[in-house]
Amino acid sequence: MVSRRGFGRGHGRGKNWSSSSSSSSYDRKRSQTSTSPSSSPPSALLLDDSSTFVLAGDDRDANPRSFPYSVKQQCWEKAEKIKGRDPDRWRRDALGNIVFRKLVGCPGCLCHDYDHILPYSKGGRSTLENCQVLQATVNRSKGNKTEVSKADLVQKSAYCRVSGRDMDLLELSAYGNVRRGPDSGGCNIQ
Repeated sequence: MVSRRGFGRGHGRGKNWSSSSSSSSYDRKRSQTSTSPSSSPPSALLLDDSSTFVLAGDDRDANPRSFPYSVKQQCWEKAEKIKGRDPDRWRRDALGNIVFRKLVGCPGCLCHDYDHILPYSKGGRSTLENCQVLQATVNRSKGNKTEVSKADLVQKSAYCRVSGRDMDLLELSAYGNVRRGPDSGGCNIQ
């Protein structure tokens, strides 16, 4: 047991923290859902007389709610590049907002989500054709609406003016270096 004491007034006093017994809420939730007695077991289908069985799950297995890693990679690749910046790190979302690859799911102006163009709850598939990079605040305001104009979404954008130096500092802190895109040209001595 590791005891943490004295971190400010009333914060952590007398609490014992154990690294062996702690688990994230994700791990706890996952273990509860995977061993839940209320979930019905998948059914098995006999394919032929050779006793070969296939588990038949529901459609959610074929269409997960979140995009697979490979689809996210391809979705990033199809987003607009920013001149002078490394396209593996910087892109523009569907509305023209600058987004940084390392900032996913946070509420800041450079953060992005992988958005279902046709919302998942309305039958949208988790495929490349239905994926777009979208500033996280815009994606949250869009929700599962299908009748939203581009102008309305632009108004929901979290505008921030970011300079080249700001972008350099973000890259330096996230990656440990600054890389320029192939089309940067010129000197960058400052």
